[in-house]
Amino acid sequence: MGKERPLWRRLAFRLCLLSAALFLCLQLVMRRTWCPEEKPAVANAAAGRAAPPSRGTERQAAAGRRRVTYVRNGRRGSAAPRCCPPQLPGHRRRKTVRWHIDLQPWASPTPSLNYEALRFLKYISTSQISCEHMNLHSLGGYSETTKKPWSICLDERFSLVHRLRSKQCRLYSLGLGNEDNQFEISMANSGCEVHRFDPSIKSAHIQEGQHLWYHRLSIDWRDPNPAIPAHKLHSNTKKLGTILNEFGHQKIDVLKADVESAEWKILENLLLEDVVEQIGQLVFEVHIHWPGFEVSGNDSTVVRYWYSLLRELELKDFRLFHTYKDLSKPQMLLKKEAFNASSCYTLSWVNTRWK
Repeated sequence: MGKERPLWRRLAFRLCLLSAALFLCLQLVMRRTWCPEEKPAVANAAAGRAAPPSRGTERQAAAGRRRVTYVRNGRRGSAAPRCCPPQLPGHRRRKTVRWHIDLQPWASPTPSLNYEALRFLKYISTSQISCEHMNLHSLGGYSETTKKPWSICLDERFSLVHRLRSKQCRLYSLGLGNEDNQFEISMANSGCEVHRFDPSIKSAHIQEGQHLWYHRLSIDWRDPNPAIPAHKLHSNTKKLGTILNEFGHQKIDVLKADVESAEWKILENLLLEDVVEQIGQLVFEVHIHWPGFEVSGNDSTVVRYWYSLLRELELKDFRLFHTYKDLSKPQMLLKKEAFNASSCYTLSWVNTRWK
């Protein structure tokens, strides 16, 4: 009996090994028979073709498993709703956020209103590029005239004249209760799609004719914050970039603004958010009799800020082609009757990269 016990244990151990081997073989056979990702390999072997490399087989197996899951979930051909509109090609999000513009160096070794004012006034009074055709009547067939010189460049080298002819241009007009809308009407009559934004309009949206819309919206340099009670009064106030997204507009051929001293902060917002790159021409009425809404600092600092904004436009390839000094307005700069300056100028720029 003492000799049989070791033999019995050896036989039991060998029987266990044999059972494990049979079980493993059975699992491999069942897997090759039922798994879809390995059927191509079995078929290739049966046809006498060489099986693909192991890495390729693994990738095909993973793809097969994904396809099977996709079909089983019933998602093929389903039209799932999208939360956001697709971005057009070439539209990229900003990689960095700018919170302020880069100020230009002082015009003199020490801050001086005299030097800053002379530099600024010379800058806004000097055209940087020539434009021979600046009125709609230059196209032929358009004889409308406007009360103010809202000049746009219609030279053949820029795209606006071609987009007007093909009825594909778009104009945004920003105003604050100004009844002078002859420029907008003339552009609409020429076939341009015109959107005028004015918070004094009685209805939310009004369409006059085929190409002219009025919107009870005010363009600001910030969107209202619903968490701040005071901002609830300005629910119809939005940034231009927000309006473009809501309207689904990617480009504006002409942006006209007469917003009574809000133009400086609005222009700053357009520069900081790169909205100016979506604009072909700018026609702004600028006011210099006071710093403007939420523009702070002493007089020399304010003028330096104005000048820096306009230089930022130049860095974005905008060129001043027309300037108009309004002699009917008070002749003053920052509440001073000095420098032979008017309190109001109308400036027109063209984006030389616009297509």
